[in-house]
Amino acid sequence: MSDDITFYDEIEGYCGRLSYRAGATATVHVSTPHRYDVVVERWGARREVLWEATGIDGVSVPAPADADSVGCAWPASVDIPIGDDWRSGFHLVTLTAHGAAAGRDVAHACFVVTAPSTPTTRSCRALFVLGTNTWNAYNTWGGASLYTGGTQVSFRRPFGRGMLCRPEVDRDDRKARPARWGEEPDVNGDHFQEYRFTHGYPASIGSSGWFTHERRFVEWAESEGYEFDSCISTDLDDDPTIADGYDLLIDVGHDEYWSCGARRVVESHVQLGGHLASLSGNTMFWQVRIEHDGDVMVCHKYAAHISDPMLDVDPARMSGMWADPIVNEPEWSLLGAGSRWGLYNRFGQATPRGSGAYTVYRDDHWMLANTGLRYGDLLGAKHGVVGYETVGCPIDLDEFQLPIARAVPGAPQIERTEIVALTPSSNIGVGEYPASISALSDQGDIEFTASRFYGRVDADSLARCRYGNSVMLVTRPYADGVNRQDGEVMVVGTTDWVFGLADDPAVAQVTRNILNRHLTESPVRSGPV
Repeated sequence: MSDDITFYDEIEGYCGRLSYRAGATATVHVSTPHRYDVVVERWGARREVLWEATGIDGVSVPAPADADSVGCAWPASVDIPIGDDWRSGFHLVTLTAHGAAAGRDVAHACFVVTAPSTPTTRSCRALFVLGTNTWNAYNTWGGASLYTGGTQVSFRRPFGRGMLCRPEVDRDDRKARPARWGEEPDVNGDHFQEYRFTHGYPASIGSSGWFTHERRFVEWAESEGYEFDSCISTDLDDDPTIADGYDLLIDVGHDEYWSCGARRVVESHVQLGGHLASLSGNTMFWQVRIEHDGDVMVCHKYAAHISDPMLDVDPARMSGMWADPIVNEPEWSLLGAGSRWGLYNRFGQATPRGSGAYTVYRDDHWMLANTGLRYGDLLGAKHGVVGYETVGCPIDLDEFQLPIARAVPGAPQIERTEIVALTPSSNIGVGEYPASISALSDQGDIEFTASRFYGRVDADSLARCRYGNSVMLVTRPYADGVNRQDGEVMVVGTTDWVFGLADDPAVAQVTRNILNRHLTESPVRSGPV
């Protein structure tokens, strides 16, 4: 089975945009030979039906050969009037075909209702940014993804089957499947492969998409009573003022692909005294460019330093690693951590028998308040919340044998960073990946990073790039700058943190502590005048 599962179902569709403001009209672009029904639900703590239509005549439209890179260009089939009273958040569009084969009669599309346009009309103090750039990077519908040979991917096509909605299962749809007592780890991803092949899902369901990561956070957070506005990755490009007025920005899960425009919005937010809660792994690893009026995303990744046309125009906008010497804006300058210092955990040959948990070091830190955890305890082992992809930082030990950040170029001053908990993570190379991913055949991440950071691939450079950690930390990256305030960045550096929210009291409490820190006492911030 190919990872490009295009028209597996007898109905497919996508929304004309991935975000709209309340009061706008969303369009859905559908291809099917059948009549079909449409249901729109806001998916928060629960799923709430907001709009329905039945018995729509279908029209079968083929996917263009270049649908993956330029989009489908299907005509609009359905107009959805978004009410002025619709709350900000993720909205699932379910398309059900009449008379299609059982199991192949449903497709899903989505859009996000964004926040009100001005800070004075907003009632929430937090903005949740869904990592839709990363969803697009992994999406193989219509051909290639950024992992299977593509360098440009379109937002105007369906998402891969299961990325937005699928049945809940215990562990088999996870890339870093937790092992239970007495089990051997699923190093090669065999359980994951069997599950997705059986149900016709692409490999991307284990890496990204609403159902995998963001959904889990939203269901938990809204059930806890938290209120926040939502937006998507490219909204930060479209509206540089979108973060104005919020105390806290939130990203979760797998937020790997950042444009320059989006990064500047987040950096400015923190420089002006706002805060960032990054409950994400492999965060901000690749720089992307949003082009053609927001329709496509460009990233040349491993070949960017050789083949990206931007090298001859503006090398700093090269669509490779943010930390690449050509770009020289490592993600750790904002986050205090990055995947250069620890990328994988319980994934292939990367710590395959790791605990799946953070080891607590600073048990008196506010992040761990009311958890009951003590020095050396494990946080999140039950559901393997440290897993798949991570961020870390180089460390030393202080006089009390507690970890402190080591000074490295581009990182915040070490006295402004507090390491709370960590666990070993590592990089891997050719022959060390599980079969459940599409990996490079000529080099892996370890060979690539060694060549870019050290200019060579030998035993010494590979060793320097192999060993690292996943880290929980707090940093204040801009506090010493002119006209910059003490904005705080809180990092829980793993993609799989959200898997513990519903059923691990300590994971839930740490998350409450992070959210409450800037949502319970401080006044709503004003954006720049």
